[in-house]
Amino acid sequence: MLPRILVGCPTSFHKRYCLDEYARGVKSLTYDKFDILLVDNSKDDLYFKDIKNAGLPAVKGSFSESARQRIVDSRNILRQKVLDENYDYFLSLEQDVIPMPDLIQKLLKHEKDIVSGVYFAYQKNNGINLGLKPVLWKKSGKDKLDIMPEKEVLGPRLIEIGACGLGCALIHKDVLKKVKFRFSREYDDMWFCYDSFNSGFKIYADTSAKCKHLIIGWSWEGIKE
Repeated sequence: MLPRILVGCPTSFHKRYCLDEYARGVKSLTYDKFDILLVDNSKDDLYFKDIKNAGLPAVKGSFSESARQRIVDSRNILRQKVLDENYDYFLSLEQDVIPMPDLIQKLLKHEKDIVSGVYFAYQKNNGINLGLKPVLWKKSGKDKLDIMPEKEVLGPRLIEIGACGLGCALIHKDVLKKVKFRFSREYDDMWFCYDSFNSGFKIYADTSAKCKHLIIGWSWEGIKE
């Protein structure tokens, strides 16, 4: 039997600019056994109605003045749905990440507990702008992570990594049984990778699973993190 996949992410009205392209992308996924769910944590219901009008299933999440808290609370709604309804995997696919049609098949074939696709974002290191880099980190020494150089994701291969963003990550339910989403000074994706590693899970990336990242259209300016 094919594994059941829940595809979804937290969202808010800030992502209205990429709603239509995201809807087309997830509706074009060619895997045969997946459901979609977005968790809208906007303060009002206006964007929630937009999501429904785009033909995507959605629920309302709780609103908090802290964007990080809203995101974590919404992710944990998705986590609980995976566990309560016995999905095999959660595909965390952020609303500004547009998948290729066979994304699920590409990630699923590796039979890993956590495997990320590849998408790019503007990265910084110690305040220095590095330009567009993969949202992946490689292990560097015992307790250090370095941003993955783009040259390491050019060819199609499966690589073990130290951490990934949650923009495109296939996560097995066994991981979610042990790891809840949380944050403190670091964002929840880094904590998720840290907690997963400490729970005995390895993290991989499939460099053939490259996704479009719609990074032009919004910014964190004016948003309380």
